[in-house]
Amino acid sequence: MLRKLRPLVPIGGIALLLWLIFPFGFPNYDTVYMLLWGDELAHGISPDMGAPLAPTPHPLAEIWGLILSPFGAVAASDVTTIVAYLALGAIGYLVYRLGQLWFDRAIGLVAAFIVLTRAPFLSNGLRAYVDLPYIALALAALVVETRRPRAGWPVLALLALAGMLRPEAWLFSFAYLAYLLVERDPNREGLALRPRGQLEERQVAVFVLLAAAGPLLWALFDLISAGDALYSLTGTRSTVETLERQTGPVDLVLYGPRRLGEVMQLPGLLGAAAGMILGFAFLRRRSLLGIAAAVIAGAAFAIVACAGLAIIPRYTMLASALLCVFCALALLGWRLLADDDPWRRRWQVIAAVVALAFLVQAPQQFDYLKTVHSDLDEQSSIESDLHDLADSGAFDKDCLPVSVPNHRAVPRLAAWLDLRPSQIISSSEQRQPLHGYFLDPANENVVRHFVLDPNDPRRLTTKVPPSFRRVSRNESWILYARCG
Repeated sequence: MLRKLRPLVPIGGIALLLWLIFPFGFPNYDTVYMLLWGDELAHGISPDMGAPLAPTPHPLAEIWGLILSPFGAVAASDVTTIVAYLALGAIGYLVYRLGQLWFDRAIGLVAAFIVLTRAPFLSNGLRAYVDLPYIALALAALVVETRRPRAGWPVLALLALAGMLRPEAWLFSFAYLAYLLVERDPNREGLALRPRGQLEERQVAVFVLLAAAGPLLWALFDLISAGDALYSLTGTRSTVETLERQTGPVDLVLYGPRRLGEVMQLPGLLGAAAGMILGFAFLRRRSLLGIAAAVIAGAAFAIVACAGLAIIPRYTMLASALLCVFCALALLGWRLLADDDPWRRRWQVIAAVVALAFLVQAPQQFDYLKTVHSDLDEQSSIESDLHDLADSGAFDKDCLPVSVPNHRAVPRLAAWLDLRPSQIISSSEQRQPLHGYFLDPANENVVRHFVLDPNDPRRLTTKVPPSFRRVSRNESWILYARCG
């Protein structure tokens, strides 16, 4: 039992180190909505998904919000932030384990270092996006499969949980199901397949049920909570259209590689490409599972992009985590070749080129990490001021609606003031009411940093409506009201 708990030590250690360097984590807009909707479910209320730019529901995240509901909005946010640090720690550890199991410990360590120094992982992870737990679950499934090939239900169970956070996990589940049910026919040439022997009907039924659990449970959740089994798909498409994000097959070709490059950066892409080619050529048996997983992750990203979802760097991070292992292989894989192998020296030359690329790009990468640090610091401070204002008693729930500068403040104030999101309006979406509250940024720093999305419609003027008087302010916010 204690042996199974040993991974918690490095995971906790990585999480603690990240907290010491970046002590500014907080749940992002989407995750705050998940906690809010989970709280509504806990009280027997249908989730309020009617607010403009409401995010896509993620069933497992809403269940998490439901579980945390008894502890209150602040405690739920704090616990979720802790889980965000632990998810990043788990990703670092699991990438290390994959590198170690596929190749060796040194390659695992370098792979973990690469993934934990990619700015999008830190930026999205410390904002508690659901993508990070999804990535951790998918990597955990790969570790289980690596240690015990065709492990079966444990892998499918992990992927089913991942499939309630991101739809890309469904492709992993169905691909793995096919791998469990069929095998190569040794009596026929080529890629001829046959059903696997020694599988009982009960086993097959369990495998099929687990593989289908993700999409079925997601559709059931949408049907119960929104009255439409396809709500997540149609709602996401609507948001993508509103925010004018790239989507579809043409944009996939034009912007997909660029989004992957924003996560990996050029040295990472160079190293990953070299590592996959060299691994396939000289360490094929060790590399095949990782290459297959990276290809499936890329295919899943392409499918959801063609289905109308956004083409953004965050959705490439699972593939990036796997590519980091092959990038480390490009740097250190030559050590796994025999001393007299002529490709050992050639591989060393390739490794030197990749290492030089990382060295040249290091100052820029350091700037990216500094930007993550400063942005988290600024945004955390602004959100803390907003929470202080909500907690100060300045708001009266009988004086509605509450008008905010943009959509980012909507779920936060709804959670802290015990309101429904539709009771808080972004004045960019609707004409300012003649009564209620008017929340205004106190300085340009807030205007610059408190943004949901570059294309999010937001207030174009800070003019206070007539007859509204100032009732409270702090360093980041000014609150005006006209009540009664």
